[in-house]
Amino acid sequence: MKIGDKVRFLSETGGGRVAGFQGNNIVLVEDEDGFQVPTPIKEVVVIDNDDYSTARMVAEKQKNANLQADDDTDYDPADRPITFKAPAEERKGGDKLSAYLAYVPMSPKEMTTTRFETYIVNDSNYYMHFAYMTAEGNNWTLRATGEIDPNTKLYIEEFGREDLNSLNRVAMQLIAYKRSKTFLIKPAVDVQLRVDPVKFYKLHTFQENDFFEQPAYVLTLVENDEEARPLVIDTKRLKQEMMGKINADRPKSHAPKHKKDDPDAPVVVDLHASELLETTAGMSASDILNYQLDHFRKTLQQYSDKKGKKLVFIHGKGEGILRQALVNELRYRYKTYTYQDASFQEYGYGATQVTIK
Repeated sequence: MKIGDKVRFLSETGGGRVAGFQGNNIVLVEDEDGFQVPTPIKEVVVIDNDDYSTARMVAEKQKNANLQADDDTDYDPADRPITFKAPAEERKGGDKLSAYLAYVPMSPKEMTTTRFETYIVNDSNYYMHFAYMTAEGNNWTLRATGEIDPNTKLYIEEFGREDLNSLNRVAMQLIAYKRSKTFLIKPAVDVQLRVDPVKFYKLHTFQENDFFEQPAYVLTLVENDEEARPLVIDTKRLKQEMMGKINADRPKSHAPKHKKDDPDAPVVVDLHASELLETTAGMSASDILNYQLDHFRKTLQQYSDKKGKKLVFIHGKGEGILRQALVNELRYRYKTYTYQDASFQEYGYGATQVTIK
C-alpha cells in the first residue's frame, strides 16, 4: 500500500485514496470531498483494480492482520497492565458479618448548603454483592448495585437536599461470600430502613466514627451477624390500630374536663376508623389510612381561620403509622401550624395537639 492507491473501508461503506501515513499502523484516507480520515491500516483494502470480491477483501484483511502481528513482536511484556490482585487480607473477628450504610457531608462546615455522599461499609472478611434501593409508595428504584471487597468502604452516589424526600425509605440487600477458599455460608441480608430527612439539617446527626475521618450519619445494616430490624409492616396489626381495637392504644376512658361553652377548649377529633366509618368491608389498610388523612385535612381546613385554635387528633399509639402520616402532613403541607403530644392525662398516649397559626 502506497500513497495514491485507491482503497475502501472494510468495516463500513466508503473509501478514497491514500494521502499519507501516521506511524506504522495508521493510514490517511482522503475522500472525494478532500477530507483525510485517519484509519487503522488493517481496516482498509487496496482496490486500484476495482476488485470488490469477498475473496480479495478477506485476503487483504488477513494480510493486514499478519502485519499487525509482526508489529507486536516489538511489544515489551513489561508494558502489559498489571492484572494480579493480592488476596483480601482478613482480620481477627471479621468472620461475623458487619455492614453499614453511611451518609457523609461533603462540606461539614457548611451544613445548610452541603451535598452528601453515600457509602456502603463492609466491616467483615467476606466479599458482598449489594443492591441499594429507595421507594416511593410501593414502587422501588434501584440506585446502585455491585461488589464490595472485605474490610473496605465503597462510594455509591452523591445527592443534595433536593433529593432527601426520595431517601426516606431505603433498602439494602446483601449476599456474602469468600473467594478461593472455603467459608461458612451466611444468610442473605434484606434490610429496609426509614431515613428521617430532618436529620440531615441537624449537625449532631453526623458523629465521629471508625470508618471516615469526618463525621458521618452511619446506619447499621447487619452487625456481628445480627441483621438490623427490618421495616416490615404487619398489615393486620396496622388495620387493628386504625380500627382502634388495640386496647392499649385507646385514649383513657375519662373525658377531658372542659366546659362545652369554653371558647379555649380544644376541638377533639377521633381518627380511629371505627369512629369515622360504619364499616371497613372491602377497604385495604391503605384505603383506611387515606380516608383518615382526608378527614384530618378537612378538619384543619374547617378551622384554618381560627388563629390560636387548638385541635386534638386521637390516633392511637400502636406502630405509629397514622401518627407519622399526620406529622409528615404537618411538616410539609401545614408548616405554619405547631404541634405536640396532647395531654397524657386527658387523652392517653395516642393523641397529637395542633395549634392553628
